[in-house]
Amino acid sequence: MFTGLIETIGIVENFSLNDSGAKLMFKSTIKKCFSDIKIGDSISINGVCLTVSKIDSDFFKVDVMNETLEISNLKNLKKGDEINLERAMKISSRFDGHIVSGHIDCTAKVKAIKNDGFSKKISFVCKTDLIIQKGSIAVNGVSLTVSKVEKDFFEVSLIPETIKNTNLKNLKIDDIVNIEYDLFAKYIKKFIDNSKKQDITLEFLKENGF
Repeated sequence: MFTGLIETIGIVENFSLNDSGAKLMFKSTIKKCFSDIKIGDSISINGVCLTVSKIDSDFFKVDVMNETLEISNLKNLKKGDEINLERAMKISSRFDGHIVSGHIDCTAKVKAIKNDGFSKKISFVCKTDLIIQKGSIAVNGVSLTVSKVEKDFFEVSLIPETIKNTNLKNLKIDDIVNIEYDLFAKYIKKFIDNSKKQDITLEFLKENGF
């Protein structure tokens, strides 16, 4: 699990893609941030939970399976691209973001970008049935608060710290980002969908954890 608070930016050194999947090699811009990473550890790359398969000097390698490539924007990576990096959270750490699983739900396209004083407003086109105003959402793995929701797009506001320390500062109109909806919203929707299929009885509530 992750918090959506990006620790550092990574730089793509190599991205090899074929019918079997992809191999991604990258380095951290702040080496000490990832000095404790071991082979087999989970790491969030643009919000996608991946497993470190090899450590080579200053570089880390991960394997990306086809299912992940199909549902995320990782297939668009190329050498020199910046990627958001976060290690799995520790139980002893402060929980400042929101619960991010690293399991991408879909991608979204950048609709508009507007400066708003020291902040920046960015809107994205995607399904919004699981998004609420002032709710949480992860965009390229970054924990953000939704400032506006319409039928086919939502908007977030980036503070200077987020602009400085994540790859969201590089976004342009029509760019594709990874989206992970709030975990609780997905569970609630699943519960509601199930309840529509049958009468809500005492037995039904017990079966669903109530």
